[in-house]
Amino acid sequence: MAAIHIMDEQLANLIAAGEVVERPSSVVKELVENSIDAGSTRIEIHLEEGGLASIRIKDNGIGMDRDDCRLAFERHATSKLKRARDLSHIRTLGFRGEAIPSIAAVSRMEVISTAEGAPAGTRIFRVADREEACEPAAFPRGTEIKVYDLFFNTPARLKYMKSIQTEIGHVSDVINRLALSHPEIAFLLTHNDKQILKTSGDGQVLHVISAIYGLNLAKNMVAIQAESLDYTLSGFIAKPEFTRANRSYISTIINGRYIRNIGLANAVLRGYHTLLPINRFPVVVLAVDMDPTLVDVNVHPAKLEVRFSKEQELYSFVEQEVRSVWGRQRLIPEPGRDVRRGQPEWKNQKQEAIDWSLLVPSKSSPSLEISMTSEAPTKIGAQPNEQSTFNTQKSPQAKQQQVASGYVKRLEDTWQTQVARETQETLETQETREIEETQETEESRETQETNVYEVDEREQLVQEFPQVQASTENEVQPGEVLRVPEMYPMAQLHGTYILAQNQDGMYMIDQHAAQERIFYEFFLGKLHDDTIESQDLLLPITLDLTKAEALAVEENTDKFSRVGVYLEPFGSNSYMIRSHPRWLPKGEEESILREMVDMVVKQKKEIDVVKLREAAAITMSCKAAIKANRYLTHAEMEALIQRLRRTTSPFTCPHGRPIIVHFSTYDIEKMFKRVM
Repeated sequence: MAAIHIMDEQLANLIAAGEVVERPSSVVKELVENSIDAGSTRIEIHLEEGGLASIRIKDNGIGMDRDDCRLAFERHATSKLKRARDLSHIRTLGFRGEAIPSIAAVSRMEVISTAEGAPAGTRIFRVADREEACEPAAFPRGTEIKVYDLFFNTPARLKYMKSIQTEIGHVSDVINRLALSHPEIAFLLTHNDKQILKTSGDGQVLHVISAIYGLNLAKNMVAIQAESLDYTLSGFIAKPEFTRANRSYISTIINGRYIRNIGLANAVLRGYHTLLPINRFPVVVLAVDMDPTLVDVNVHPAKLEVRFSKEQELYSFVEQEVRSVWGRQRLIPEPGRDVRRGQPEWKNQKQEAIDWSLLVPSKSSPSLEISMTSEAPTKIGAQPNEQSTFNTQKSPQAKQQQVASGYVKRLEDTWQTQVARETQETLETQETREIEETQETEESRETQETNVYEVDEREQLVQEFPQVQASTENEVQPGEVLRVPEMYPMAQLHGTYILAQNQDGMYMIDQHAAQERIFYEFFLGKLHDDTIESQDLLLPITLDLTKAEALAVEENTDKFSRVGVYLEPFGSNSYMIRSHPRWLPKGEEESILREMVDMVVKQKKEIDVVKLREAAAITMSCKAAIKANRYLTHAEMEALIQRLRRTTSPFTCPHGRPIIVHFSTYDIEKMFKRVM
């Protein structure tokens, strides 16, 4: 008796269904894709009990005649491929011809369809693989497919279904992706007669984003448009402050087909480099059009994965374009900002707006007439007894603003009293300070000049860091464009946040994050410099490692030398460091080198020197930056702001946390009910 035999057709259909139909969302995906390929402009999806009881999909596509309706239930029946060479030029979503027979094999299925120009439609009803009815039917142009009792004849598959809410979530996700891929089609999704999603089909991707993710997020999406020799890129990417907990909100579309591709998602994340907090991901909708010969869509039964012939070029293109978009944006978040359209109406109201120039002492007040023309300290955290002042001479806007006469008259008497009192206190303070300065010894003065920071060993590292030297150097040079606006520090909150202002409102600046960004770019530039300045150590640093760590270091000693760290074996599992870059943070050398070793050990594959340099720069910048509860003088705050403005990405620290938060004049006035 022969051991090999032909498989029963019903059994073969059940096996094929297992590859294509995993859950109700699989049915919805396959049938809706067929509706899209049929040229539909409106598609309705109606579910009951998560799709297990019934799935009804109706479209207004080209429809089918009687013969095509019956033939569609046969295995490998398709209208999209005619010859082998068509497989390399696929533009449609479906092409295998397995969806309808596979779905019919595990359900009760009804199809009603009318072809364009046909006098009547056709109705076919099947149970599993048996045709129960085939008859004429009155139906407008298009197709309606109903799937009842999914998996009724495969209880093993049915018992693995999740809760109704879970299944609805999967279906909703599928329709969301298809709607984003085809904004020109109006989608309607309901469950138990309750509407879940409705799109207009006007071709505007941003309107679909609003329908799916909400109006607030849609208002904070930035358009991206680019083109190369092989690819055309379009879509929208969310501002970095609008993030999610997982990467499932990154939607990538290739030639109108939603796909899952880890490499493409990682390229997008690299484009957000240092703009996202740890373990947070952006909302992105990217559509890439390319020649179909450059992509193979026939590598996955559900067609969710594809293979690119020039994938590295595509990944680099996407990364560069996303990075380029953020390089042109001003990414200062504005908490509490209401969604408004167009120009706010408050500017036309009769109520007098706040004149912020009144918060800056005028030159007519002798006790407050303080100039900032002298040089700023060369280090952040200079002399603690330096006089903290406001810079009223640098703002051309302040010069142009007219003093609100009525407001000044109301405050004039109070100011005169305050000015007289402060003048007397200032004179007494200056006299006392002159006496104290004459009594200082030469040794204390030298110590004071050396310790421009509040001296500790850690902060002496910044002696190698280029700081803003004078107020004249802080001015914007002709032709120079800075993405952070000019702002003037007023005070410090809890020794952690700098409060600054300009004509647009108030700004809060995280001083640690700001200097962390400054140091990061400085250290990264040093690490990428081919001529790394090394410092020989009088007392070498010894690292005691495990066997695994020692082996990893031994294999990558050349990588360490390329970032300026030179190691020598010192015993069985120990290494001695005799020299390292001389700009490493003072007192943190050993901990930073230890972290670099940990980075190398964690890498399971070839070590990327670029990533090693970047990780080292992030570590050093975090350890070197000033911490919270550190009080700064006005000149120090101004120097920090000006240095931050000249960084390449002044809006987030290397870990992705925001540096600056903006409170607009409108928002402040609205909080105080000055505008309604």
